[in-house]
Amino acid sequence: MNYAIIAAGEGSRLAQEGVRKPKPLVELCGEPMIGRLINIFTRCNAESINIIVNREMTEVKEYLDTIKLDIPFNIVVKSTPSSMHSFYELSRVMPQGKFCLTTVDTIFKEQDFARYIAAYETVDGDCDGMMAVTPFIDDEKPLYVDVDDTMQVKGFYDAAFDGARYISGGVYALDGKAIRILEQCMERGISRMRNFQRALIENGLRLKAFSIDKIIDVDHAEDIATAENFIRS
Repeated sequence: MNYAIIAAGEGSRLAQEGVRKPKPLVELCGEPMIGRLINIFTRCNAESINIIVNREMTEVKEYLDTIKLDIPFNIVVKSTPSSMHSFYELSRVMPQGKFCLTTVDTIFKEQDFARYIAAYETVDGDCDGMMAVTPFIDDEKPLYVDVDDTMQVKGFYDAAFDGARYISGGVYALDGKAIRILEQCMERGISRMRNFQRALIENGLRLKAFSIDKIIDVDHAEDIATAENFIRS
């Protein structure tokens, strides 16, 4: 499994609230967020780890340069206008094959993530990808995910709908078919990850949802303590 981390955001809200470190280096339980993800991915049998960081965040690149891995470790330094553009830049350096993508501020428990990856690696051939979803709504602008009784994804929606149970957890396990859709989205000027996810469904990709009880984002200074308590619990 190849892993990819989007860490190219500016973290402006944290900075405005007095957090001096760049978001990827904010520590949770004594470990930088980006380092925590790298360690989790390594323990989940990573074949490669691929990261994009903001050109302005030189401290993050310096931190990553200190990390030595026995697998391909690709770092892209580029400022992009959106997470989807960051994903596109990563897709150009990632090895071919199955991959898992997440943003640096998406916080989950390692055991939950390991179960998710194991489920994707053993899924049958009728699945083109597996999206992590959660019933816990922590996002300021959640993306609601509609699924059928077998957890097949039927659609992605900006607003809650009757019977809505899940929102996107911001973790995506996909393969080369999704990269082709990503390239088409870029050619058509489509932006935002949620629109990319909609394009996957529109182009006939078969996506499964995997429920994780709780996934949280670190967007504000107060979220740091919340994330640490969640990890420790």
